[in-house]
Amino acid sequence: MQGVFTTFKRMVVAIVALGVLAAGGIAAWGWYRYDVADLGFDTYPVRILVAKGAGPLAITNELNRKGASVPPWLVRWAFRLRGGLEGMKSGLYQIDRPESLRAVLDRLYSGRVTFEDIRLIEGWTVRQIRAQIDQHPDLAHDTRGLSERELLARIGASEPSLEGLLFPSTYFFSPGSSDVELYKQAYRQMQKVLDEAWAQRVPDLPLRTPYEALVLASIVEKETGLESDRDKVAAVFVNRLRKRMMLQSDPTTIYGLGERFDGNLRRSHLQADTPYNTYTRTGLPPTPIAAPGRSSLLATLRPASTSALYFVARGDGTSEFSDDLPAHNRAVSRYQLKRN
Repeated sequence: MQGVFTTFKRMVVAIVALGVLAAGGIAAWGWYRYDVADLGFDTYPVRILVAKGAGPLAITNELNRKGASVPPWLVRWAFRLRGGLEGMKSGLYQIDRPESLRAVLDRLYSGRVTFEDIRLIEGWTVRQIRAQIDQHPDLAHDTRGLSERELLARIGASEPSLEGLLFPSTYFFSPGSSDVELYKQAYRQMQKVLDEAWAQRVPDLPLRTPYEALVLASIVEKETGLESDRDKVAAVFVNRLRKRMMLQSDPTTIYGLGERFDGNLRRSHLQADTPYNTYTRTGLPPTPIAAPGRSSLLATLRPASTSALYFVARGDGTSEFSDDLPAHNRAVSRYQLKRN
């Protein structure tokens, strides 16, 4: 009997030992999958989107959807090992090279998110800007369908029009962010840049408010894309305002035509009165006609020292400036009518 008991005891010890070895092996394998093994994405870089409030299953599904092969139990175990989900940051994460699950989770807890971006271009109208924002796939489109007045209220703007209020720049955001926040950021940035430029203005400008400067800067933005001519173009319009002359700007007139403009500005257009037709009305139009950049704002508030009242495009991107109408007519004849 004693021999049978001894044999049984040895078997139990052996089984326990095998169990311990097996458990140790499983634990070692699990640790290897967690700490060492590459997750095995098909291509790099790969972007992982962690939604706000996502748990282990959602993260497992996102990893596997992007080409990894990781079991849900391993991700659950990994989160328990790390003390739970507290401290994990939602957002978009980019993985540039093979990494282990531990390395990826380190990234999620560190909050080293990857941002998307959108670029608003100098000289764009609010219609172009809204179209650009509306079509971005990584924004939550909470403003789509809002009227301009409703959108102004959402961003806290008191101006009469959204035109010109959104600063042209590149903006970064986390995927899924509301487009309202993007509009607010662009609006605040324009106010900041405009205030800075207004503080640097030269004395005795015929501009009473920063908003009037914004209106004129939008015209300067549309009249030239050449940096070296910008302050001289601004000076022409400032000189005209001082003399109470009509600005006679094609871009303002085109803006007033709206969808009626087919790309060909005709004499009849110049004679058709609208609030934006600066061939029929003196002074500034009622609102900006586009979003001016920093250079146009500074040029408007610090125009060149010149007595020029006219300019005409030379055809190479530059402009010819004239102090009087006869000289301007000669320049038009030379550069626009191709007469020598």
